[in-house]
Amino acid sequence: MNHWIILPAVIPALTASFLLLALRHRLEAQRAVSIVATTLLLAVALFLLVQSSTGVPLVYRLGNWEAPFGIVLVVDRLTATMLTLSATLALCVAVFASGGDDRAGRHFHPLFQFQLLGINGAFLTGDIFNLFVFFEVMLIASYGLMLHGGGAARLKAGFQYVAINLVASTLFLIAAGLIYASTGTLNMADIAVKAAEIGADDQAILKAGALLLFLVFATKASLVPLHWWLPVTYAATSAPAAAIFMIMTKVGAYAILRGYGMVFGSGAGELALVVAPFVLPAAAVTLLIGALGVFAGRNLRGIAAFAVVASMGTMLIALGRFDGPGVSAALYYMVHSTLAGAALFLIAGVVSERRGAADDALSPAPAIRNELVLGGFFLLATIGMAGLPPLSGFIGKVMILGAIRADSAWAWLWALILATSLLLTIGFVRAGSALFWATAPEVQDPEPAPAAIPQFTAIAALLTLTVLWTAFGGVAANWLDETAAQALDRDGYIAAVLGAGKEN
Repeated sequence: MNHWIILPAVIPALTASFLLLALRHRLEAQRAVSIVATTLLLAVALFLLVQSSTGVPLVYRLGNWEAPFGIVLVVDRLTATMLTLSATLALCVAVFASGGDDRAGRHFHPLFQFQLLGINGAFLTGDIFNLFVFFEVMLIASYGLMLHGGGAARLKAGFQYVAINLVASTLFLIAAGLIYASTGTLNMADIAVKAAEIGADDQAILKAGALLLFLVFATKASLVPLHWWLPVTYAATSAPAAAIFMIMTKVGAYAILRGYGMVFGSGAGELALVVAPFVLPAAAVTLLIGALGVFAGRNLRGIAAFAVVASMGTMLIALGRFDGPGVSAALYYMVHSTLAGAALFLIAGVVSERRGAADDALSPAPAIRNELVLGGFFLLATIGMAGLPPLSGFIGKVMILGAIRADSAWAWLWALILATSLLLTIGFVRAGSALFWATAPEVQDPEPAPAAIPQFTAIAALLTLTVLWTAFGGVAANWLDETAAQALDRDGYIAAVLGAGKEN
């Protein structure tokens, strides 16, 4: 078997344990180990990305137990792409946090590594129960990261965040029980086989389980009406925590694609594409609410949080078609929105820190040091998030517009996407004018802080990657076309996971 497959879960698990046990009170050493481990994680993800280019899913059977009886990890183009995106974002966030944000509370780096364990495990797993396990690891770590640094506003938002996720976790277990009761398995490939063969007596139970599971994934993806927790949570937490949370919403979208594009996809008999009627209208409303939130925002972190909601709505409009062009366009836009959105949260963190009492409120305040650089960063990030040319946000939206052209409601969807792009542009322009057109010449932080170096490096890296994603858009689109085709290839996935051969 290909033992590289398990490393994206093993590396952060061992790193987090080592940080807690050996370096608990040595922050500088924690920073170094965390950055080195995350760099290694990125190298492994890139290696798996190359290996997955053969087009045949790679399967790792823990204990060499055959599926569906044993635990399997699966790497295909989609998994490898998500692992690479997660590791890239994580490295930038780890560098940013080393500028001083990790001092606000205890155990930032161990929590950060446990968060990566949950995220990577969710991308790798081939069965629903272990998806639940990795979701819980991811969420428990996110509770700590969300509350890192404390404060009344953060505690209030944290309570809401924990409460909604406890409900979602309960629904997840109920859904898994219903699916197991009707199919006798929780292996995704095995469910895909049995969903098409299920008897009439069990179809209602299986459908109930599938729809409950969709509610869980929709909550993670902040799909209306389950989106309300995200703006409050992301706006209240620290900048590096909000930035790494950008990939958490993508875990929800990934689970929707894997679960309802493949497991309950076109080959699932009576349950084929069971959630398709719900995704598109909910995504359209999600986009509208997110854009209105940006348009009416009163502070930069709140605007960034609503921009995430809008980006998820845009992406899910394409993803919800569950066809090749739609999934390909959604994946391209997913990578873009993750990088640009994370950069915007990091910018908000620096701005908030440097404006003193004014925080990141959209109100006039004295000029801040490096205002020109921060303003340039803000301009690039918001051009990307608004979907304006020439950056990848524009390319992604053009791809999405093309993908939904075959939909009967395409004219309404086009109008919505274009109108919300205007709302996003106006909201970002208003924010930039308030934050960077200073009304007084004083500088609030007269001495340059050493922390600016890792912070600005991380932001610049994310924006550079956004520019590269634009420059190599053609190459990326070709890769994602093949990725989308494989992600929707039910028979190929089943053959790889349940096939007789053990070796890759």
